Amino acid sequence: MPARRPTLLAADVGPGDHVRGSRDAPVTLVQYADFECPFCGRAFPELKTVLHDLGRRVRFVFRHFPVIEAHPHAESAAEVAEAAGAQGKFWEMHDLLFRRQAALDDDHLLVYVRELGLDAARVERELEQQVHRARVLEDIQSGLRSGVSGTPMFFINGRRPGRCERRCSGQLSRTSARSTRQSEEWYYVARDHERPS
Repeated sequence: MPARRPTLLAADVGPGDHVRGSRDAPVTLVQYADFECPFCGRAFPELKTVLHDLGRRVRFVFRHFPVIEAHPHAESAAEVAEAAGAQGKFWEMHDLLFRRQAALDDDHLLVYVRELGLDAARVERELEQQVHRARVLEDIQSGLRSGVSGTPMFFINGRRPGRCERRCSGQLSRTSARSTRQSEEWYYVARDHERPS
């Protein structure tokens, strides 16, 4: 009988994580994602809607999990996001990379750096020296310990719910009607995992 993959988050949310929302929120949603993954790209607007709808009830945590065998620009994109974070603009770069997912080669990444008003020379230097690579690898390792094998992968309050896993493993919306239905499912999955107050 094959060993079951872990379903618990192996690394607690900490000060090094990229977090949106209050630590007191009843729901913590951790996402492992790859900026070049088409499924992550399709999930991005849906996830934004759900986070907006849940408001202060959810804390969102993003972790890198570039699948470099399939997505040759994913690791560089993750490092650029970290470089942007070092200049206080991680989330702006995060959103921009998902919106411009079809163009993540090095030249385009530097265009996005300039578009956000970042110090491009500093980013280029940090990329060349792989300053942020260890941070990206740390996320990958925590994902592997948590049983992440593809993206996007979500954990709600430290657990990978079966219903969520099935939906996130590639069965993402292709029509607006289906997308609306899945957004409602996300809402209820998150709501059902709120801690009692």
